[in-house]
Amino acid sequence: MIATELLADATVLLVTAVATAAVRTRDPVRQAVVLSALGLLLALLFTLLQAPDVALSQLAVAAVVTPLLILLTVRKIRAVADRREEGEK
Repeated sequence: MIATELLADATVLLVTAVATAAVRTRDPVRQAVVLSALGLLLALLFTLLQAPDVALSQLAVAAVVTPLLILLTVRKIRAVADRREEGEK
């Protein structure tokens, strides 16, 4: 029981550190990777807090779907910007 509480406390500290890193990261690609790590840590925290249904939702949405959407959006924006630059030349 005490080991689980210590692990939960350590996970909360890690979540805080990774969330701060996500806010401070400026590159969208790196930010997506950090957000994915944050989602994994939150899923672990919810599992430790005996909320497996919330953990599964967190895992699916925050660790997979959201970073994927960010990466696809950045890729599309960069492709459009490259086409505009080629058109101006």
